[in-house]
Amino acid sequence: MTSIQAYKMIAKTFAGLEPVLAAELKELGAENIEILSRAVSFSGDKALMYKSNLWCRTALHILQPIASFPVMDDRQLYDKISDIPWWEYFGLQQTFSIDAVLSQSNISHSQYAVQKTKDAIVDQFRKKYDQRPSVSKDDPDMYISIHISRNFCTVSLDSSGESLYKRGYRNRGWLAPVNEALAAGLILLSGWNKNTCFLDPMCGSGTIPIEAALIALNIPPGAFRKNFGFEKWKDFDPALWTTVKKESELLRTPITHTIIGSDISGLMIRLASQNIKSAGLEQVIKLENKDFESFTPPCENGMMITNPPYGGRIGVDDITSLYKRFGDTLKRSFAGFTAWVISADKNAMKSIGLKPSKKYTVYNGPLECIFAKFELYKGSKKVNNQSHGQD
Repeated sequence: MTSIQAYKMIAKTFAGLEPVLAAELKELGAENIEILSRAVSFSGDKALMYKSNLWCRTALHILQPIASFPVMDDRQLYDKISDIPWWEYFGLQQTFSIDAVLSQSNISHSQYAVQKTKDAIVDQFRKKYDQRPSVSKDDPDMYISIHISRNFCTVSLDSSGESLYKRGYRNRGWLAPVNEALAAGLILLSGWNKNTCFLDPMCGSGTIPIEAALIALNIPPGAFRKNFGFEKWKDFDPALWTTVKKESELLRTPITHTIIGSDISGLMIRLASQNIKSAGLEQVIKLENKDFESFTPPCENGMMITNPPYGGRIGVDDITSLYKRFGDTLKRSFAGFTAWVISADKNAMKSIGLKPSKKYTVYNGPLECIFAKFELYKGSKKVNNQSHGQD
């Protein structure tokens, strides 16, 4: 592959987190940032590509587009894919996989687009070398992304490989209700300043407390991953990658406050403990095995972010009662805190009995969720504002 000094790149994320990701990229030095749907486009050098994979907490994939063209049917897709010099990007002994996303396309099935792309690539190699590389779905060397929208196709190489939400610290045998990238996005959306204690009284397997600790310590979310897609590219620069990683280690900061996760389930606490140990955060995060109604805050004020059960995710006999009890607990025990709650159950959220001061719409997979902020004042809000000289 020809070495390129400036890259156009696309970072994919969850709907609702695009501005957060754009801010992350700007902090890393990205230029020409443009917010798209579930993605952010930007430009930068190879070092920025490596840094964005290592550091972007809300990114799912970092793509490098290599070709774009109109495509009206499968024949045109095959021909245009055949025009790309694939031998410049990977060799016969390397495996590859293809992912296709279609929107308002004359080609109606993503798997058909994958098949035509695969045929074009292997036919090109056969014509040039009389041999062909193999497809691998499990652990390919090259990840190829096809995106067709309004009959316009963008072909990209996926520099991340596996999705970036797969940090590497989690026991993958259990699926988290909120994955790592979304959890980090919620924390960044909340505006937590990292200088107050942080609580999650329904922490499940620990994703939200772990991501909070990584943010507070300024540990890159990619620090635990064994590999990234770009490490098998022909133009991979090992020395540059080593420098990027070493520089990240110098940026770590000490933590001065408490991070606590609690859950009523002993099994969840054991899983959380395993994940916390895998991330090397045993000295940073404290776990408690108790119901949220029995949870006592260790400080007078701070930040709470939690993901209570909701009908689309976990069956709860009386979801309304659960949320009402949670709201009562917030009023009774957490005055002085800011509480953020994510839920796909809008009716249940009303049962909390508090008026949110801010709301975002985010997506947890296919589920549209509310992420709501509740400011828990000591006494009434009016009294609190007067004590601070506010109108």
